Amino acid sequence: MSQRETPFSRLVEQLGQTREELQSALADPDLASDRNRFAEVNRRWASLSDAFALVDRWHDASERAGEAREMLAEDDDPDIRALLREAEDELEQLEPSIREAMIEPDPNDDKDVIVEIRAAAGGDEAALFARDLMEIYARYAEQRSFKLEPLSTSPSDAGGLRDVTFAVKGTGAYSVFKHEAGVHRVQRVPDTESQGRIHTSTATVAVLPEVEDVDVQINQHDLRIDVYRSSGPGGQSVNTTDSAVRITHEPTGIVVSMQDEKSQLQNRERAMRVLRARLYEHALEEQNAEITAARRAQLGSGDRSEKVRTYNYPQNRVTDHRVGITVPLREQVLQGELGDITGALIAEERRLRLEEQAG
Repeated sequence: MSQRETPFSRLVEQLGQTREELQSALADPDLASDRNRFAEVNRRWASLSDAFALVDRWHDASERAGEAREMLAEDDDPDIRALLREAEDELEQLEPSIREAMIEPDPNDDKDVIVEIRAAAGGDEAALFARDLMEIYARYAEQRSFKLEPLSTSPSDAGGLRDVTFAVKGTGAYSVFKHEAGVHRVQRVPDTESQGRIHTSTATVAVLPEVEDVDVQINQHDLRIDVYRSSGPGGQSVNTTDSAVRITHEPTGIVVSMQDEKSQLQNRERAMRVLRARLYEHALEEQNAEITAARRAQLGSGDRSEKVRTYNYPQNRVTDHRVGITVPLREQVLQGELGDITGALIAEERRLRLEEQAG
């Protein structure tokens, strides 16, 4: 006698179907010849292997509970009732464990990451804040033993950064930095403010998983590549050769410019890395309209009223509005200690995925 059907038992049944599909795929002799499919099937099998083992235990306990109920219908024996309680207790304990194990990690979590910071509302103060964010992330990357590689910088006249692009390399870099995407708002008194008034400025952060050539196929005929002389703050020329590179992907309109290196070849290679990452994200967004809407809502327009996090200097606090956590600004965040915020955001991500799974 099987246990009555419940939303959770249907979830277990779906997991069983997933296991059969993955086993069939793994047994396919053509799998090894498809590098992307081979990696995806093996990744999914590894991520769900614990769930499969727990489900086997769940089926065993469910069967024991069913047999005990059948025997109790004929004879109300205390020992059999104890066996039923034991099986039912095990089922109750297994359910949350299985739900947790069924949450598959983001397939991009282990990838390196490309981070783009742009000054938004607030002029020179926004550019100074963009520079501050860059320094915070550099310290955070160092604490996590990640390697940070600058790709492109566009300085402002006041010493800030109009925009900056850099890569963070290390296993799990994307899983850590992806939560930084969005509008960051700073509230402080600028050095140039003689009346002591607090100004509000913003910077936007975009976070892209860095991908290889095999992840994104780029037709070279779709690219328009322009070269020009690089320039510094105020537009003055800083190079006498045409070393700066601008690549336009004509089907999507995505444009990437690089000018930091003196070599045109190096600038082109860096631009292609960023282009691949943007095209990969573009493909993901096309596949899932909900992801597109979520990212647009996250990044927004850079207006002061939109934010995922506020850096309040007078009150020495940083508040992440997505999870409501507040930590010290100077003692933690400016030192690159973002672990408490990242941990809270990872926990919230898992909670939402569990909630979505239960629904």
